[in-house]
Amino acid sequence: MIDIMPRHALSVMILWLATVTAGSAGDFEDAALRHIDYPDWFKESFLDLRDDLGEARTDGKLGLMVLFTTEGCSYCAEFIRRSLGDDAIAETLRSGFDAVGLEIFSDAEMIAPDGIEMRVKAFAEREGAGFAPTLLFYGEGGERLYRAVGYQDPERFRMLLDYLIGGRYRQESFRDYLAVRATSSEAAPSSYRLKPDPLFASPPYALDRSRIPAQHPLLVIFESDDCAGCASFHREVLALPEVRAPMADFEVVRLDAGDDTTPVLRPDGIRTTPMDWYAETGMSDLPALLFFDENGREVLRTDALVLRQRMMNSLMYTLERAYEKQWSYQRFARSKALERMQP
Repeated sequence: MIDIMPRHALSVMILWLATVTAGSAGDFEDAALRHIDYPDWFKESFLDLRDDLGEARTDGKLGLMVLFTTEGCSYCAEFIRRSLGDDAIAETLRSGFDAVGLEIFSDAEMIAPDGIEMRVKAFAEREGAGFAPTLLFYGEGGERLYRAVGYQDPERFRMLLDYLIGGRYRQESFRDYLAVRATSSEAAPSSYRLKPDPLFASPPYALDRSRIPAQHPLLVIFESDDCAGCASFHREVLALPEVRAPMADFEVVRLDAGDDTTPVLRPDGIRTTPMDWYAETGMSDLPALLFFDENGREVLRTDALVLRQRMMNSLMYTLERAYEKQWSYQRFARSKALERMQP
């Protein structure tokens, strides 16, 4: 059962998140194909992650970090350059974890931290590494301590390491940990305010698709006032004509993650409010995106950085029903990258 934090704490966290998630990596071209080169301090693994984890524990570390990437992934290359390339962050990471890099689509045989033998790509699917990069942290006995899906900017990654290495994961969720930090933060708010957009549906938000399928897939966008990352998302992504064109084939609903009064009927028929729904997703950053098909099936979700190409891919992944072929988002994105390379 999902643990929902008190409403006041969630409200404070949302306001604080808005000031510290300013889309600081938005200065790179996410459609560019970039080579993946792991830091030289990454462990040379023989793909027996159980042994790798055991060696880390023997050395007095908390455990093992697995970084899933794929060749050409701009978000992966940017995470390695900015977050792992920060000397202070790298030192903190190395004090608590050994690090191994894996290719999401690799057919190589491996042993998972829990001792199960499988191919690397099957391990990626099992652990929910649908977006690249995905970070997986493992502790004693192969227990997965945390999974972070998508690009993690230096500030957020630093907070995640503090949360794990400081042992807070034993007492609280990462979202709750952020909420506690929010109450003592003095970060200045952004000037961003939620604004209407012709693409956004107006209330009442009757999104139930559990009985009768809708005519269009659904995109739910959680934002809040003072959200610098939301401002960047509107300016650098939602304002683009090539993004707005496929969005016209969606029912698009923008919800205020701090709104605890407006009634919402979710795609599964459950009555809620924007604040409660956002809390129940377990996501801890803004903006946060949920994609549903016409029957109310959740297709994708992310609260990590989304720039132009990743947004286009997410929209088309849903519209083209790639999920019905059992394709992950990342496999679909790779197919689109190959198409763009054709003369």
